[in-house]
Amino acid sequence: MNKSFFKSDLFILILLAAAKFALHLLTNHNYGFHRDELATLHDARNLAWSFIAYPPFTPFIGSIELKLFGTSLVGFRFFSALAQSTVMVIAGLMAKELGGSRRAQVLAALGAGIGILSLIQGGLFQYVAFDFLWFVLLAYFTIRLLKSDDPRWWLAMGAVIGVGMMTRYTMGVYVVSLVLATLLTPARKYLKSPWLWAGAFLALLIFLPNLIWQIQHDFISLEFQAAIHERDVRIGRADGYLPEQLLMANPFMLPFWVTGLLFYLHESKYRMIGFLYLFPVTIFLIMQGRGYYPAPTYVMLVAAGMTTFNHWLETLNPKPALLYRTLGWVAITLGFIIGGALTLPIAPVNSGLWDITYEVHDDFAEQIGWRELNEHVAEIYQTLPTEEQSHAAIFAGNYGEAGALELYGAEYNLPPVISPVDSFWMKGAPPENIDVLIVVGYPDNSADSYFNTCELAGAVSNSYGVMNGEAELRDIYLCKGLRKPWAEMWDGMRRFQ
Repeated sequence: MNKSFFKSDLFILILLAAAKFALHLLTNHNYGFHRDELATLHDARNLAWSFIAYPPFTPFIGSIELKLFGTSLVGFRFFSALAQSTVMVIAGLMAKELGGSRRAQVLAALGAGIGILSLIQGGLFQYVAFDFLWFVLLAYFTIRLLKSDDPRWWLAMGAVIGVGMMTRYTMGVYVVSLVLATLLTPARKYLKSPWLWAGAFLALLIFLPNLIWQIQHDFISLEFQAAIHERDVRIGRADGYLPEQLLMANPFMLPFWVTGLLFYLHESKYRMIGFLYLFPVTIFLIMQGRGYYPAPTYVMLVAAGMTTFNHWLETLNPKPALLYRTLGWVAITLGFIIGGALTLPIAPVNSGLWDITYEVHDDFAEQIGWRELNEHVAEIYQTLPTEEQSHAAIFAGNYGEAGALELYGAEYNLPPVISPVDSFWMKGAPPENIDVLIVVGYPDNSADSYFNTCELAGAVSNSYGVMNGEAELRDIYLCKGLRKPWAEMWDGMRRFQ
């Protein structure tokens, strides 16, 4: 490799990203799998061109991680940590394209790296981590398009959109925003370019297998999305959407991303990028989306804000420049310390810091108690006569429990897991000889309508006393006899989560 590379701006950005990557690798072993990760683990073992809850990209990456690292927590989160570290490099490159010096690029990379959702997603394996990366890449390619006036960048943008649609359907909102931003700015000239249409065709081509799967399955994902959205609105997850926008880039980055937005809107050449923030935020607001949905858009704002900030410092006399530069570093440092303490999996369970993080989010709580769930179920299973064990199964009411019992079940000699939730339901009705069920995840024995008899057999708990989804749905029932054949009941049992 050319020695000059090690002195380049890009190498500095890679070093910064590597530091964040290492931080995630060093901390991602704490607690256990998140309930969403357990669902993805199941799908990673049962690959398809799509799934009810999400497109196929993330389970596909999960299958690679399983082959490389097994069920290691750190290994399973390897690529999400890598994705969020890569975001830092792209943020620095955005600053460079906007005329930023090395200092501006470093500030942009660090500002993006301490983003609240970016810190969280570096510690979890979820489709959000990759969706975040794809939009940041799309914004970067758009900046390259506008700066170079080279329409061939539409091909790269189309490729990212296609992969994004294979990752998470919210990419569709960014596509709509991109179309509107193109029509409302001088970028509309590209409508005459074959490269734009080639990019659109490439995006469709990449997404086509998913689309075919959806057609074959009557667009079941639309039904799922509608059900989940209705639930989120009903329980208040869409509340506080606008105030949460002040937090997404890290509260200490607020003056920088606002500056970045003003830069894009003021500079006619880059106004399209400003619209790529305003339109998604507005669309998600109208759709009653959750506050973190537009989080990736703040990376491009921070990059422009840091560049503008650094240019401004260069116009000042040395003493005030030093003062404001110091304040900038203080903002980044405090943002990292406070943001990291709240989002990285470092708090000892039930410590004072844990209690604070618990008030902010439940991501850590939903990683506690999965092996203990298996232990409780195993105790009940072992009490069954041998004859009943031969036609017994576990009936799980949510994907976290189903995924955990499937993952660890062999260690505890548990029977097969049956669940009517999302991808587990897609496996089809169980064998008709299965008529002894250990039922978990159904509140107030709400599953008893499917079985002849049900009795309380135990309860779920964890040694830390952490309140999470399993602790709330704590009762375990033992149910016997089917009121109807599985084949007749299965479609009506389907649940979306």
